Amino acid sequence: MSHDTINGYNLSRNWFNWAFDNPEKISPNHSAIYFFAIEHNNRLGWRKKFGFPSQMTMDAIGIKKHSTYIRYFNDLVDWGFFELIQKSQNQYSSNIISLINAMPKKGEALDKAMVNHAAKQSETIGQSKGSIYKQETKKQITSKFIPPTIIKIKDYCTERKNRVDPNKFYNHYESNGWLVGKNKMKNWKAAVRNWENNNFASDTNKIPKYKAL
Repeated sequence: MSHDTINGYNLSRNWFNWAFDNPEKISPNHSAIYFFAIEHNNRLGWRKKFGFPSQMTMDAIGIKKHSTYIRYFNDLVDWGFFELIQKSQNQYSSNIISLINAMPKKGEALDKAMVNHAAKQSETIGQSKGSIYKQETKKQITSKFIPPTIIKIKDYCTERKNRVDPNKFYNHYESNGWLVGKNKMKNWKAAVRNWENNNFASDTNKIPKYKAL
C-alpha cells in the first residue's frame, strides 16, 4: 500500500474498530501512545517510516517508567498497529516504526464493530426504558389508597357547601374497610360527591349506592 494513502482519519477509525472488538486488551495508555504516533507522523508529513522518540512520547502522555512504556509499545507492535523497523537502544533514542500496516486493508469494512456496538447500546437503552415504563405502570396500578382524616373530609364538605355529615361518612367507610360495594375505594372525594348527589345529607340514614371509585 502506498504511504500516500496514510491519514489520521482512517488510522483512528481502524483503531477504534479493533478496540471495540477487543475491549479486554486495550487500556488508555495504548490509545495515548498510538495517537501520539499518528500526530508525530502527521507533523513529519506522513512518512512511510519515521523515528518515534521514547522519552518524548513518555513525557507527552505522562508515563514515568520506560518499562511501562515499552510494555504498551510492544503490544501495539504485536497487534500490528506499529511495524518495528529498528529497535531503539534505550529510552533516549528512537524506535523506527511504520504505520502502514495500521491502515485498513483494501475492501475492509470500517466501523462494523462500532455499528454493532451502537446497535447493542440502543437495544440496552430500549430495554431499560421498557423496564422503567413497566415499573412505573406497576407502581401506578398498585398505588395504595390512603384513607382521609375526618378533618380532610370536613374541609372538603365545607368547600363544597354540602350537607354530607363528615363523621357519618368517615365512620361508614372506616367500618367496612373503605370498600365501595366489593371494591376498594380509589377516590374518597368522588365518594363524597356521590353522597352529595344522592342527597345523603346529615338528616338522613340512607347510604347511597353507586359504582366503585
